[in-house]
Amino acid sequence: MSLERLWATWRSDYVASIAQAPPPTGDQSLFEGILASGLSDEESGIVWRGRHAFSLLNLYPYTSGHVLVLPYRAVPDLGGLTDEEAADLWLGIRSAEVAITSAYSPDGVNIGMNIGRAAGAGVPDHLHAHVLPRWAGDTNFTTAIAEVRLLPESLDITYRRLTEAWPDHGGR
Repeated sequence: MSLERLWATWRSDYVASIAQAPPPTGDQSLFEGILASGLSDEESGIVWRGRHAFSLLNLYPYTSGHVLVLPYRAVPDLGGLTDEEAADLWLGIRSAEVAITSAYSPDGVNIGMNIGRAAGAGVPDHLHAHVLPRWAGDTNFTTAIAEVRLLPESLDITYRRLTEAWPDHGGR
């Protein structure tokens, strides 16, 4: 059996740009480190900024259009949010669904949170919601068997598409 290769050469530029961001300090979450990095929103993948929450591209997307929506402040669970943070988080989630639907015309949208390491949270200290487009038949052997994901566009194109489609609710 020969080894199959799927080339995604554009990823090296993206990974290199993220590597330039300073790592979070000991008291910052990964996402707070991104916010404090000094990088522009485009460089850091921040698609939207609200008053208490923001959205950014997922560094390891399941599919093109996959964003995270999260509060600025690192809290591990929904109970840690203020009422204002919870309202802005939901506004961001709702806006992400509208933008993804407008930009990608998917057959559906997944919205989900993994709260706590046992639930699958990769960054358990900073609550975040995943919002991503889905299409009928988009699960196939490459993900299920080969553990490969095919992404048809680069993250800079995803960024442009989503920022252009994001509804204006008084964010940036």
